[in-house]
Amino acid sequence: MREERVALLEREGRLPLKIQAELLSLSRASLYYRPKGPTQREVRIKHRIDEIYTERPFYGYRRIAERLHREGVAIDRKTVAKYMREMGLKGIAPGPNLSRRNLQHRIYPYLLRGVRAAEPDYIWGIDVTYIRLRESWMYLVAVLDWYSRYIVSWELSETLEMEFVLAAVDRALLIARPRIWNSDQGSHFTSPLYLDRLKEHKIEISMDGKGRALDNVFTERHITPAPPA
Repeated sequence: MREERVALLEREGRLPLKIQAELLSLSRASLYYRPKGPTQREVRIKHRIDEIYTERPFYGYRRIAERLHREGVAIDRKTVAKYMREMGLKGIAPGPNLSRRNLQHRIYPYLLRGVRAAEPDYIWGIDVTYIRLRESWMYLVAVLDWYSRYIVSWELSETLEMEFVLAAVDRALLIARPRIWNSDQGSHFTSPLYLDRLKEHKIEISMDGKGRALDNVFTERHITPAPPA
């Protein structure tokens, strides 16, 4: 992974940065780039969007934009829609849909209707959620054992890139292997990179029905963090 190679760099080392970058197959230009952080206004608006969405998860970007306008926030619908995409939020389904699935990805049926987690490692659930920070935000992915409510593994990321989800999955599978693994139909969980890991371990794959927010509500309720004080 790129992050691991970057961690091997010695900025004050004996070898010039150019040579280290070549040895590690890294772009030297990317090592000097420092992305500009979000403005306080963007952070404030995104946190408020998250609050409104948590309160009214069936709101789409139009209704959230109207709510913000009534609160005196000057922002257009396109910007609200852009922010919601970046946050992984989508209206209609009453739960966070963190990035739409790729239409080429595989969908599996929901296996848990009428099924009870009778013992540890029988059913695991995985979900991604947005976390409000004072000056920014992060994303949390967590794997939860439905019987014990134990967080088997988790990872944090500043973006919704696939790597942090796979890292949480790999760490969880080093600990144990469930019989059934449940998720929503988000792009992370319909990706072959994710599905192949579960199939290699002979795990039954379960996915919430489209628009069925209550299917995975157990996992979502237990990994949604409280807002910062």
